[in-house]
Amino acid sequence: MSRTVRAELKRELGFWSASSIVVGTIIGSGIFLVPASMVRNVGSPGMVLLVWVVGGLLSLAGALAYAELAAAFPRAGAEYVYLREAYGPLWGFAYSWMMTWVGKSGAIATLATGFTYYLATFVPALDDVVYRLDLPLGPGGGPLEWTYGQLVAAVLILLVGVINYLGVRLGARVQVAVTAAKVGSIAAIVAVGLFWPGGSWEHFLRPLPASGGLAGFFAALVGALWAYDGWNNVAMVAAETHQPARVLPKALVGGTLLVVAIYLAANLAYFYVLPAAEVAASDRVAATMMAKILGPVGAALVSVAAMLSMFGALNGSLLSGARIPYAAARGGVFFEFAAEVHPRFCTPGNAILLLTVWAALLVFTGRYEQLFTYVIFAEWLFYGMAAAGVIVLRRKHPQLDRPFEVPGYPWVPLVFVLVTAVLVGTTLVHSPRESILGLLLTCLGLPFYGFWRWRSARGAGKDRTWAPEGYPDV
Repeated sequence: MSRTVRAELKRELGFWSASSIVVGTIIGSGIFLVPASMVRNVGSPGMVLLVWVVGGLLSLAGALAYAELAAAFPRAGAEYVYLREAYGPLWGFAYSWMMTWVGKSGAIATLATGFTYYLATFVPALDDVVYRLDLPLGPGGGPLEWTYGQLVAAVLILLVGVINYLGVRLGARVQVAVTAAKVGSIAAIVAVGLFWPGGSWEHFLRPLPASGGLAGFFAALVGALWAYDGWNNVAMVAAETHQPARVLPKALVGGTLLVVAIYLAANLAYFYVLPAAEVAASDRVAATMMAKILGPVGAALVSVAAMLSMFGALNGSLLSGARIPYAAARGGVFFEFAAEVHPRFCTPGNAILLLTVWAALLVFTGRYEQLFTYVIFAEWLFYGMAAAGVIVLRRKHPQLDRPFEVPGYPWVPLVFVLVTAVLVGTTLVHSPRESILGLLLTCLGLPFYGFWRWRSARGAGKDRTWAPEGYPDV
């Protein structure tokens, strides 16, 4: 009797591909937007730079913790795997459910819409309404309107989905190329700003009134951490990375440090060209800076750079995010079809299609940003739990092979966990409604989890747990 051989993922990503996922998914729209709110919170350019440094060091602490976990568990799914092995299958499921339906899909919808927002600079017709549904489903209970920009955003998501469906190597090549173009364009903006003869370093000596204090610093830090978010994405494709124990720690640490350097250089250019008051008054500080130097041409160049940035983050998010439902399905706690690997392209094709189509549909709801806001609380809660998993797993499975170990253990993961706890607590206090709704959205998956666990108990599922003889492929 012949036996059907199940297709598996292939290790086709190297150091540059992995690093481009780190850099490309971190740098999205944050660096173009958040400096204004940061300076309003802390008052001076020097304090803004300090916030970027602190945020970068905290992100680096998280990256180091994930580097140990990714090297020890070089499989698809990242947090799904770490949470499951540290705390049990329920936590891995909760993360994968939340990220599939809201976290990753909402981020992808947001990035695609941001892309068309900047594209409208060159094609104003994208803001025109193509269809109006006369039902009270829109903002403020008004009609739900769909624009040409939303159509383009959905098509963009589908295009990126097709690219990643056709092979992880193709998706990675696109990621490397776009990340290189993105970094190059930001470097050009920084160079234009720092070498502009009309700038002044005296801008750094002229603070403006701000809330200040610890509350202001932490409010600015939240913005910085949002701009640094994405450093963990490369761990999701660990199962497709060559020599993951060596490549992933280097990509996580090196990529995060490169982004810190880019963010600091960009802020130096902003404040060299613009006084703090002008930065605080600008919702798009990079465009304001370039418009001051080169006029409308400069603002247009920033729009191109922002589009490259968001496209790279979109591609990296879909490339890595599709591995979450795939890993959960292979673990027996998600829809079975998502566990399939395409026999020719060796990609989790069904999981990619699921995430792609769902994110494209979210674009048309007009509610993705609200949904995404709801899960920020739960998302950072899981980040902290995953980092704490380094400590839990050292005690739970001391015999586990760890090719990379966190330097400064246990203080480095503890610092990240502590800051995450403060961030989560602050979010809960200041946004209780959104935080509770985010938890409720996550809990909606519990009936499915109960069914899948019941089926696994009857022998029909594949709930795979850690075993001393080795970690099964997911």
